[in-house]
Amino acid sequence: MAGQIDLMIPTAADSLEQVRAGTIKAFAVTAKSRLSSAPNIPTVDEAGAAGFYVNFWMGMWAPKATAKDVVTKINAAAIATLSDATVRRRLAELGQEIPPRDQQNPESLGALQKAEIEKWWPIIKAANLRGE
Repeated sequence: MAGQIDLMIPTAADSLEQVRAGTIKAFAVTAKSRLSSAPNIPTVDEAGAAGFYVNFWMGMWAPKATAKDVVTKINAAAIATLSDATVRRRLAELGQEIPPRDQQNPESLGALQKAEIEKWWPIIKAANLRGE
């Protein structure tokens, strides 16, 4: 917004308000399909950067030794929250895509995390990136 950054890849939640206000320009969403909250922004495939998918996702984790019944209760609370119409509407306004109900479970989150590690680890390694 201050004209100091030429290009960035923020989350929709961090940028949609600015895009709507016209203070920044969105060139594309880094997803395979357009966002329902911003259908006028093309996908990276449509914008000419085919396959450049960057997913922004969130999850909840608990320590490995957490009892299964506790994890089940936490997951049920998360599902109930994500089912609430007000919550869904607000998340949609922010450009947050809610996973389908059948993917709102620890197993699906684990599979997503594993897939993301498999996707990004070779890139991190090739670029010799290190945590600071």
